[in-house]
Amino acid sequence: MSGIKTYQETAVTTQNKGKLIVMLYDSAIKFLKMAIKEIEANNPQKKGEYISKALDILFELNSVLDMEAGGEVATNLRKLYLFMGRHLTEANTEQDTGKIEEVIKLLEELNQSWKAIA
Repeated sequence: MSGIKTYQETAVTTQNKGKLIVMLYDSAIKFLKMAIKEIEANNPQKKGEYISKALDILFELNSVLDMEAGGEVATNLRKLYLFMGRHLTEANTEQDTGKIEEVIKLLEELNQSWKAIA
């Protein structure tokens, strides 16, 4: 089992920045889709865990933004990440799959852009 974990960690640390961002978006989308399934299954604890994982990813994406080099793009991404974080916090409290789906849509659009770049 530790060999698999080591491989996964190595795969992540050796990816270029664009591919790593795509991996983060993919993971956030996956977690949010799982959260929707847990809401539908009336399992608030698991739903909260998946939303928390997605929020952690958004926090990480936001924290690595280079505001000086990124200029207006970085500023707009920061605003978008903060919006998504608020939206997911509300969705978590309100058990609102619609808000989660809105964030998934935004993440999918960003992800397609990064895939084109990476």
